[in-house]
Amino acid sequence: MTTLLATLTARGLVQDVTPGLAERLAQGPITGYVGFDPTADSLHVGNLVPVMALVWLQRFGGRPIALIGGGTGLVGDPSGKRSERPMLSSEMVVANARAIQGQLAKFLDFEGPAAARLLDNAEWLGQLSLLEFLRDTGKHFTINYMLQKDSVKSRMETGISFTEFSYMLVQAFDFWHLHRAHRCELQLGGSDQWGNITAGIELVARREGAQVHGLVVPLLTTASGAKFGKSEDGNVWLDAAKTSPYKFYQFWLNSEDADVGRLLRIFTALGEDVILPAMTEQAGDPGKRAAQRLLARDVTARVHGLATTERVIAASEVLFGGGNLRGAEAATLAIVASEVTTVPVARSRLTDGIGIVEALVETGLASSKAEARRGIQGSGFSLNGEKVGTPDLRIGPTQLLADRYVALQKGKRHYAFLEIR
Repeated sequence: MTTLLATLTARGLVQDVTPGLAERLAQGPITGYVGFDPTADSLHVGNLVPVMALVWLQRFGGRPIALIGGGTGLVGDPSGKRSERPMLSSEMVVANARAIQGQLAKFLDFEGPAAARLLDNAEWLGQLSLLEFLRDTGKHFTINYMLQKDSVKSRMETGISFTEFSYMLVQAFDFWHLHRAHRCELQLGGSDQWGNITAGIELVARREGAQVHGLVVPLLTTASGAKFGKSEDGNVWLDAAKTSPYKFYQFWLNSEDADVGRLLRIFTALGEDVILPAMTEQAGDPGKRAAQRLLARDVTARVHGLATTERVIAASEVLFGGGNLRGAEAATLAIVASEVTTVPVARSRLTDGIGIVEALVETGLASSKAEARRGIQGSGFSLNGEKVGTPDLRIGPTQLLADRYVALQKGKRHYAFLEIR
């Protein structure tokens, strides 16, 4: 375990640690946890930074605990927030927690000698009485101590409810409970969690006389200064229904050259023997985006599976040139269709054939029949990857891809599909 801290540091996964952690790790494996409040029904890519810290902890023989905040989610963490979070119903928290559990299982191994544990703090917080909490937890903290925490200080001007003010004590109780029940000695989280983590360390020391530890990972920004994990559509989610696997892959593929080496070390478990050659190839020919492709493939395969990732890569090749439309699988074509304008068409229209001019107008690739004809005469439109030579062309059953799709293209980058139903 002595190399765990060195590895996390080398991979950019350490912002700060409490004194004594290195010495504790030198003594052998440790149990550590990360908490995830179920404020949404999916994790986003920013959540993966502490998750990867847990991945490495497990690789070095430690036991990771992924803690779903079914209880704390009903309170709301004020850390990093300028205003009160909207209160979620207990039913929504339960549904969100269940969805997050499935996503975490893709990163952690729940079998073997260092099997990960997946816990929900609603199990113990739901049974905790107010008087018990005030007597056994609240008495160990002064108001002055709590006011010094950044999560509270940042909200003093705009206001903070007693509910959110007490959040750090509820999270501290979690650390104490996990220490008692599971011999947990380490809490990990984002750097905005430092105050909550140190409150938990304080509570364990006061109630148990034991030393436990904290480690926080950095909150990432890109080389351009933007908050990491955002796209034009907002958060980049792990849930395929919120962020499609194709868009998820493209998010990583579009990483800036100045960021990609750091992102490879943070979000993958690839060794330097793989990362360094990719970075060398990237520097020699940035246009091929070798490092970005490595990053995008690895993370997407972890989240969405290898088969889906291969189809996404094939779809990307179709959309950005070089892909074989005729040879593409139906699943790949379905991914492409979901990312471009797709117009449903009744199969009965194939009997007499669908005029290419009408199809171009229906899909919006041409604004009028006259524009469609001019574009065809200038070799500006393609059908299933082949240039359209005449405006009299009619689309019939023999032109269907996977017996379902017709791919229309304007220039090199503008696609639209007909979906035959």
